[in-house]
Amino acid sequence: MRLAPTLAAVALGGVLVSVAGSASAAENADSAFRRAVVVRGLDSPVQVVSTRSEPRRLYVVEQRGTVRVVERGRLRAGFFLDVRNLVVSGGEQGLLGLAFDPNYAKNRLLYVNYTDRNGDTRVVRYRTNGRRALTGSTRILLRVDQPYSNHNGGNIAFGPDGRLYVGLGDGGSGGDPEGRAQNMGSLLGKMLRLDVRRPGSAPEIVGLGLRNPWRYSFDRQTGDLYIGDVGQGAVEEVDFTPRESPGRENYGWDLYEGSQRFEEGEPGPGQLVFPVFEYGRGSGNCTVIGGYVYRGQARPAQRGRYIVGDYCSGIVWSFRVRSGERTSLRREPFRIPGLTSFGEDVAGELYAVEQGGTLYRLS
Repeated sequence: MRLAPTLAAVALGGVLVSVAGSASAAENADSAFRRAVVVRGLDSPVQVVSTRSEPRRLYVVEQRGTVRVVERGRLRAGFFLDVRNLVVSGGEQGLLGLAFDPNYAKNRLLYVNYTDRNGDTRVVRYRTNGRRALTGSTRILLRVDQPYSNHNGGNIAFGPDGRLYVGLGDGGSGGDPEGRAQNMGSLLGKMLRLDVRRPGSAPEIVGLGLRNPWRYSFDRQTGDLYIGDVGQGAVEEVDFTPRESPGRENYGWDLYEGSQRFEEGEPGPGQLVFPVFEYGRGSGNCTVIGGYVYRGQARPAQRGRYIVGDYCSGIVWSFRVRSGERTSLRREPFRIPGLTSFGEDVAGELYAVEQGGTLYRLS
């Protein structure tokens, strides 16, 4: 995690990573991840999720408002969840996130994040019978009005503390026109933490200065948080927060886009931090897709590498973080154009989905 004791210390900005280099700048290409098709025929998939009690299943979130099950490498007929009647879908809206309760094997609870028919964010809890979600069990845990149709965030993930983390974008339009990301009076542009054991309790702001944290994850071994925050027009970034972080992080937007100055002004509260990885919008790049730290068994030499990609160019990179700094950056020897999300299974093996409907295994 790159800290900034003063704004002036980074007034000249950081150096952006070149994305035009070889696929094996830091390690031999023979050690790189590989891409293999698992299933095709999905409808605009945007997330891949697993739960510990079901090692042979993957759950794929489809933007239109449905969740499909992939079991033993085959796409199961029908829907695990169908909330198309509740969701407005298209652009950056839709059913955007799914997380299973850490105690799902016993309580059968799961949580989803979607934009409702008014375009506003809803985080909702459902109970399942193991085969499908029971739509009559709905309980809304969080409501956030969205002033524009874009920058909704959409991810939800349980942290090592057992709380549900909800990343919200700055509310949309361009350039955060109402200054919400640095305003502690707004939930937009924030990383929120919910205590799902106390429905109705207020969300806690644990991070601010986010533009659109589309995909983020916790390292299952260390508990460290990696956030892929989509840029405005010049810089895409990945932010790193160690589990032992002493307090609230301020990720800089809209004073900074990545490590580059975007607007003048004073930051809100919290320790200002800068990306552990950033890259420019050249070479066809447009939207960072945050991934996961690999903790699987299939490729032992790759354990501890964080994987990340870009939606437009389909370029995929991986790197390690040591003592809060990025090391051994590598461009992987494949592309996934239309990449919307990474995922991991119970064993820690990595997956990816692309907007055209294909689920890949990467490791």
